Amino acid sequence: MNTPNASTSNTRTPDAGAGAGARADARKSGDQKPGDRKPHDRRSGGGPAADTVAPTTADAMTADAMLWIELLLRQFPELLTELAPAYRSPSAPRATLSGAHPAPAGPTRAEREEALRAEQAHGLTPSGARTSPLRLHISDAVRDITDGVIELDEAVHDRLRLPRPRREQVSGRLLRIAGLLDRAAADDVLLEHVRDEVRRMARRCTRALGGAEPVVRVSGRCPWCDSVSLRAFPARRAVLCVNPACRCTDRACDCRTDPAHRHAWSKGAWVRLAAESGADLAELTASTADTARREESR
Repeated sequence: MNTPNASTSNTRTPDAGAGAGARADARKSGDQKPGDRKPHDRRSGGGPAADTVAPTTADAMTADAMLWIELLLRQFPELLTELAPAYRSPSAPRATLSGAHPAPAGPTRAEREEALRAEQAHGLTPSGARTSPLRLHISDAVRDITDGVIELDEAVHDRLRLPRPRREQVSGRLLRIAGLLDRAAADDVLLEHVRDEVRRMARRCTRALGGAEPVVRVSGRCPWCDSVSLRAFPARRAVLCVNPACRCTDRACDCRTDPAHRHAWSKGAWVRLAAESGADLAELTASTADTARREESR
């Protein structure tokens, strides 16, 4: 029977173990061979590759603000077209053929005021040539958006410590704001303000043009009427039950007394709504996100 050689030890000495540990530590600390180092280890901090980094909240907010600006750039000229009168202005020169009688002049101020009083009091519309009715909601929207864009342009320049912006039309100011979004992304408060303001003005423009409010269907059943009638309204950041016969047990809710009112769940009640209706909370939250991409896809 072979016996082990007494001069050979099966256990490492402390010095040998320490030497191996030191060599292992040195290997871990960056003494790898060039072929042993992984590609992502060559990047700063040995973190994930740059092309795998998910977009940050600032990037998403910047992209959303840009989309709202683009939507407003497309719709605002349509709003100005809606505001333009359908008749020729009395101050505009009229082409008159030689020998023809001049066209009758437009109604005087007194005639217009009398026609307005008659229409308000009796619903009567005078016959003959008259001016187009005033569209005050269009005029108010144009003034609100124009003032809002000017104030936003000045606020962005002031926050970024830039010189006061020069005068420009609404479209020019919007393009100028869009060009500063990259610099505004470094300021979370400013970027959120820009996104919220351009979204508000784009919404105002859409409503003035007669656009319908976006609605997203939500899975699950209404806790009150048990029907699949839950709908998310991103512009309101709320979920409503659109079943006309739905009535809740909350005495403070107007759905009990007003047939046109619908029970609504605001953001603070979405967790409970998801639990009671069987809906997915993540899907519900995503459905109520008021983004320009959803507006453009309608």
